[in-house]
Amino acid sequence: MTRKEARQLVRGLTFLSPWIGGFLAFTLVPIVLAFYYSLCDYSLLQSPVLIGLSNYRALMGDPIFWKSLINTLIYAAIALPAGMLVSLGLAILLNQRTLGQPLFRTILFIPSLVPTVASAMLWLWLFNTKLGLINTLLATAPMQALLGALNTVLHALHLPRIETPIGWLTDPAWALPSLAIMSLWGVGYTVVIYLAGLQDVPRSLIEAAEIDGAGAWQRLRHVTLPMLSPVIFFNLIMAIIGTLQAFAIPYIMTGGGPARATYFYTMYLYDNAFRYLKMGYACSMAWIQFLLVVLLSALAFWSSKRWVHYQGQ
Repeated sequence: MTRKEARQLVRGLTFLSPWIGGFLAFTLVPIVLAFYYSLCDYSLLQSPVLIGLSNYRALMGDPIFWKSLINTLIYAAIALPAGMLVSLGLAILLNQRTLGQPLFRTILFIPSLVPTVASAMLWLWLFNTKLGLINTLLATAPMQALLGALNTVLHALHLPRIETPIGWLTDPAWALPSLAIMSLWGVGYTVVIYLAGLQDVPRSLIEAAEIDGAGAWQRLRHVTLPMLSPVIFFNLIMAIIGTLQAFAIPYIMTGGGPARATYFYTMYLYDNAFRYLKMGYACSMAWIQFLLVVLLSALAFWSSKRWVHYQGQ
């Protein structure tokens, strides 16, 4: 390395030093300490005592651990694809040149700015079994007729009927899907990212497809979506991380009930750490959650080779 290159390296590291210091102090060191505490019996009030893999073995036999993990995975399986599809569809609609386009974009983004607690209180009222707006609308004659037709189909398929009023947050069968439905309330951020990606789709490719006789659906499938695939992939990774760490909304709205139907993984981790003072046990849960997120993200990266297309490749 020449003297000039050494000076450039020092200058670059100097500019990076605030980020490097923050990463070491607030990310890397806590991760390493969490792994050490996961091997300890640690209550926050006493010094940690090394016990090896006992916390991990205890987790494998903990029914509440498995219940919270299954709840989280089911929620992710519902909320993640629903959020991806809804946000992508809304972005495509809002990308069309129509009268009042900026107004519609603003209205769609506003819910993302509402504080978490305020959103939870609003949806608690909407989901209220007796006085909620959703059940009030379902009680109207047109909706009753629609539900009647739907129940006929469900009966033919030997599936349970939908009885009104629906206990959105009080019925264990509906509580988890209700939270997944509520997650669609905050897709504004994702829609903005999709809109930015749609602006980068080369207009020349769309015009070439039109000249070749491609219809709207063919242009969307063979031009727009491939060009948008890097943005879709980014949102997929962020959605995986977000859905597996769901905490604030279910904690405020249901507290994990009814009958632990909405008791998410992060809620159980929080209770172990700060309510039961089992910090070592909670750290072992945190590491399992971390490895699960890494595994699912790695699967997404592996699959991206087949469906993510970058310009110039």
